[in-house]
Amino acid sequence: MKTELQVPSNLKFLTIVEHWLLSSLEVELGEHIDWPRQSNRLRLVLAEAYSNVIRHAHKDQPHLPVLIRLEIKDNDIVLEIWDYGQGYHAGDYNPPTPEAKQESGYGWLIMNRLMDRVDYSLQIDGRNCLKLEASMPEKRQ
Repeated sequence: MKTELQVPSNLKFLTIVEHWLLSSLEVELGEHIDWPRQSNRLRLVLAEAYSNVIRHAHKDQPHLPVLIRLEIKDNDIVLEIWDYGQGYHAGDYNPPTPEAKQESGYGWLIMNRLMDRVDYSLQIDGRNCLKLEASMPEKRQ
């Protein structure tokens, strides 16, 4: 199953984006997934990715759309977040350390810890793509 959602670059739409993602997953994957645990994981990752686009890639450009694509195959999901920003060079990332007391850089760390795979592609047809992949474990009986 594949589906997509295009929304404005505005945090007011975060609840709509979260609802779209979780509802799509529940319809497709049904009751055999541990939804309380997985929904919290996916909400956090989605909130980080979407808010990063708004705060960084589309900063001061709320008219630019954010495209979010979801693909589900068996229990595997692929979530893509597309933006029109300058792009981010993932090779320049330095993870935060407790002693540094830095205020940013935690989103990339969170996404990499919570997802099985995180890829970022710069300037594909004028857009950037953050690709997040994960297998959804089945509920334990």
